[in-house]
Amino acid sequence: MGLISSVGLVLHPERTPTQLVDTIVRWSRGRNTKVLGLAEEVARIGCEAVPVQAEEMNASADLVVSLGGDGTMLRAMRLAVGGRAPVLGVNVGRLGFLAEIDMPDLPAALDAIDQHRFTVEGRSGVQVRFGSGQETALNDIVLIRSPGQRSAAVAVRVQDQPFVHYSADAIVVATPTGSTAYSFSAGGPIVSPNAEGLLVTPVAPHSAFNRSLFLSSGERLALEILPNSGDLAIEADGRLVGKVRPGDVVEVTMLPAAARIVRLGQTTFYQRAQRKLQLSGSAEPI
Repeated sequence: MGLISSVGLVLHPERTPTQLVDTIVRWSRGRNTKVLGLAEEVARIGCEAVPVQAEEMNASADLVVSLGGDGTMLRAMRLAVGGRAPVLGVNVGRLGFLAEIDMPDLPAALDAIDQHRFTVEGRSGVQVRFGSGQETALNDIVLIRSPGQRSAAVAVRVQDQPFVHYSADAIVVATPTGSTAYSFSAGGPIVSPNAEGLLVTPVAPHSAFNRSLFLSSGERLALEILPNSGDLAIEADGRLVGKVRPGDVVEVTMLPAAARIVRLGQTTFYQRAQRKLQLSGSAEPI
C-alpha cells in the first residue's frame, strides 16, 4: 500500500505552476489519493484540489508539496509545524536553496515517496515572545531599526545572565536553516542544518563587539531593548509581526525538529549551498 493518501499543496503567490498542479492531480487520480489546497489558492487557480484551511491541511495531509521558491517553502514548513506531514520542495523558477527537486523530477519524486524511498530531515524552528505576542519562524527572527528611529541597542542575556550588548541596524536570531539567509548576508557563518542551536548576528554593527554568537538549543535567550535604542520592528521569516520599544524584553526559544523536509538523496546541503551562494573553491596559494 502506498504511503500517501492525501497531498497538500502550497503555491507561490504570483507564479502559478498550473502544469505542476495538473501533474499532481493526475498522479493522485490513479491512486485514489486526495489533493488538498489552501482555499484562497484553489480559488485563484481554479484547480481540482479540495479547498481547506491551513489547520485542516496540517492535520490531514500525508505530504505537503511546496511549488515555488524559498519563501513558499518556508510558508509550507510553517504550515506543517506540529503536523505529521513532511514537506517536499519543488523549485519553480530561480534556483531555490531549500527545494529538493526541479519541476521535471516531480512525478518520479511522488512515486519514490509513495514507495517509502526517501528520508526525512528535521529542521529547527525559532519561537519569539514579546508582550502578548508570539510567533514562529523557520529561518530567522529579526529586530530591526524602524525608519527614522535610532539604531537597535540590545542587551543579550543567556541563561538569565547578561552577556553582550549590540548596537546595530538589526539583530538577527537565525536557525541553522536561516544561517544562509539574512544572517549570512550580514557576515554570519554557514551552519549545517544538522546542528541544533541559535545563531545571533548583528547587522551593520556599531558596537565594539561585532561577532556572531552560536548558542546551544537548550540555552535560554532574551533580548532586552536598552534605553538608548530606537523603536524596533520584529520580523519572522521576513513578515512584520510586531514592534518593541526601550524597556521591552524579547524571549527567543529554539524548537527542535519543528518541521520535516523530504530528501531523496539527489543533492547534499553543501552542494546546494555552493550553487545558491555561488561559492568557488579555495584560493590558489601564492
